Amino acid sequence: MLVSIKWLKDYIDTQGLAPADLGEKITRSGIEVDAVIDRSHGMTNVVVGYVESCVKHPEADKLSICQVNVGEETTQIICGAPNIAAGQKVIVARPGASLPGGMKIKKAKLRGEESNGMICSLQELGIEGKLVPKAYAEGIYVLPEDAEVGSDVIANFDLDDTVLELGLTPNRADAMSMLGVAYEVGAILSEDVKLPESNYTEAADSAESMLSLNVDSPEANPLYVAKVIRHIEVKESPMWLQQRLMAAGVRPHNNVVDVTNYVLMEYGQPLHAFDYDSLKTGNITVRQAKEGEKITTLDDTERTLSAHNLVITNGEEPVALAGVMGGANSEVSDSTTTIVIESAYFASGSIRQTSKDHGLRSDASSRYEKGVDPNRVIPAAERAASLIAELAGGEVLAGSLVFDQLDREEKIVKVSPDFINTRLGMKIPFEDMMEILSRLKFNTDAINGQLVISVPTRRQDIQIEEDVVEEIARLYGYDEIPATLPVTEAAPGGLTPYQEKRRIVRKVLEGAGLLQATTYSLTSEKSATQFALTETETTKLLMPMSEERSTLRQSLLPHLLESVSYNTARRMDSVALYETGAVFLKADDELLNEEEHLAIAMTGLWLDHSWQGEKKEVDFFVLKGIVEGLANRLGVELAFERGQMDGLHPGRTAFIMLNGNRIGVIGQLHPTEQKARDLKNTVVMELNLSALLEVQLDALVYTPVPRYPSISRDVALVLSKIVEAGTIEAVIRNAGGKLLKDVRVFDLYEGDKMEEGKKSVAFSLTYFDPEKTLTDEEVTNAHEKVLSALTEVGAELRS
Repeated sequence: MLVSIKWLKDYIDTQGLAPADLGEKITRSGIEVDAVIDRSHGMTNVVVGYVESCVKHPEADKLSICQVNVGEETTQIICGAPNIAAGQKVIVARPGASLPGGMKIKKAKLRGEESNGMICSLQELGIEGKLVPKAYAEGIYVLPEDAEVGSDVIANFDLDDTVLELGLTPNRADAMSMLGVAYEVGAILSEDVKLPESNYTEAADSAESMLSLNVDSPEANPLYVAKVIRHIEVKESPMWLQQRLMAAGVRPHNNVVDVTNYVLMEYGQPLHAFDYDSLKTGNITVRQAKEGEKITTLDDTERTLSAHNLVITNGEEPVALAGVMGGANSEVSDSTTTIVIESAYFASGSIRQTSKDHGLRSDASSRYEKGVDPNRVIPAAERAASLIAELAGGEVLAGSLVFDQLDREEKIVKVSPDFINTRLGMKIPFEDMMEILSRLKFNTDAINGQLVISVPTRRQDIQIEEDVVEEIARLYGYDEIPATLPVTEAAPGGLTPYQEKRRIVRKVLEGAGLLQATTYSLTSEKSATQFALTETETTKLLMPMSEERSTLRQSLLPHLLESVSYNTARRMDSVALYETGAVFLKADDELLNEEEHLAIAMTGLWLDHSWQGEKKEVDFFVLKGIVEGLANRLGVELAFERGQMDGLHPGRTAFIMLNGNRIGVIGQLHPTEQKARDLKNTVVMELNLSALLEVQLDALVYTPVPRYPSISRDVALVLSKIVEAGTIEAVIRNAGGKLLKDVRVFDLYEGDKMEEGKKSVAFSLTYFDPEKTLTDEEVTNAHEKVLSALTEVGAELRS
């Protein structure tokens, strides 16, 4: 919220406080002032000039030679603006002038012609381009005809002003208006607020003679007010109105639209003006949109509506998205002579739904979503009618069309002084509490030892006792609350088993050479379910800042792969990253369930050239080894089953199993996925870390150092390429009996000497008896059982 100090003084006495000092008091009372902005930007020697003549520069097509009367003299200035013309009153920076950004104006020669100053645009006065009226966006600003030649631009056009930028929290919607800020300052300084006046003479004809009103959705629109003003002249707004709007961050358009925006900033009540003749039917009907109905809004976008959207219609077709944006088919134009002013109370949920459906936010919708003051709907309409009658020469028809089913009862909050003092840890005198509540304009009675507070409708954030405690604390002064140290018994801290295991995960992965990454929990709807282990309905934000950050993720891999791509694009050929974080899954009961996951993504070299041997690229088995090492360190046994997942290579993907349950996936990215992300061979893994760390392990049992030797036997098997080594390992362990203690793969051969579709896998089997030394016969008997079992599953011994 941008607050002009000169504008604020219309409603409240600031007691002569310097803007910075006033900002400090506002900050101390609980609303942070983010910036104090001097609108003059230190400008000097900038005056009103009159262009007496204007001719083209003989040596430059885009330059003009102007003779400009600046009050004391007529001087020559060279100007490159396309809209410069004789007879205009313009802003002139004279030689020696200082402009925003440190620019100093000096006499100069441009293509041989002397120039004694500069004719300025509003941007050159430090006003943002987005706030400059469209007519002057590409050129100089033309001043009103009544501007006094030679007068100081800064003083005469309200640039000698300071703007406070307030950082409002969502609960303080009441401060999203000049009157709201005035009430806040009044409470701080113990001053009364002066409300704006509405004065106009009504015409003999009534508004009802020209317009009818129907509201078919009273739940979404319990209060609607319409006023009719005819015989208006749509034109440029006076300078004071334009300057106030620009100070508030609003671009001026014309006197009618500017008045609706001015009252919006003044009261916090959104208004809209319809061209009466464009309505065609003389009717306003508020209803839910029909499914598939269309409207083109003021931003020239055609929007398809749903039954969730509340619309304003002319009885036949939509002319506005209620509370969000008007329709192009009823827009006020330069030829408009009769208008309908709308002021309404729309239910916040309805406006939020429409705004979400169309990805459209406006100053009006942001206020409706937070809740507007129902007692300002009618005064705001009256204020707008008064200003339009004054500035557009209009005639306000008698009365208003009003639909009213709105409950305006003030909220009653009861709280005891003891409750307040207990929560604050201090004793504020009862009289001080009453005085603070009086400054806030809260009607308060003391009944049976309690404060019975009637909260004004403008303060919809005051709902419970704790809200009253906060109001008293912030105006009494947070710095007045004594600092006290908590009294507690010292107790030794410690880590839970889960926390200890999480630290083991980090140590193991970083010990393996991986770097930790932290990525966004929010992603696009398209990426949210990619690589998800459990795909459920996605969870979207109601009002996302962008489509790329609109949906809660269901997998860590999409953003982790973005980080890998980001690094490889910057000549980091070898990247190995891991991340631990939450994914968000919807349960059957629609509740959101968070799971902590672990993801790894690797590309490039695992081992570079060294004296130890040749380089080795990252592959499936390198990553599988890291996962197995982590599981071993945690004392957990994992299994791997061949599987498939969209985005992963169909022949190089496996599911990670724990006690028969799928908890993760590991594999190489599919070639098309790698190409899309501009990556070379990349392997990834993601698993449910919560499931891994929550496994209840058996108690550790002491095992003495073996006294007797073990015996190893090797076996080379010819298998079909589609048979997994893990399947054969399971057969060996099952057949080996209690003497078989370990099975390891030590060789894989798929060369030319193998039959097509076949591979050779060599296993090393270790036999051991803790009670005695095994004989060769005992080992042979056990080994024969293994070989027999292998033959039964189709494995052939390789000679």
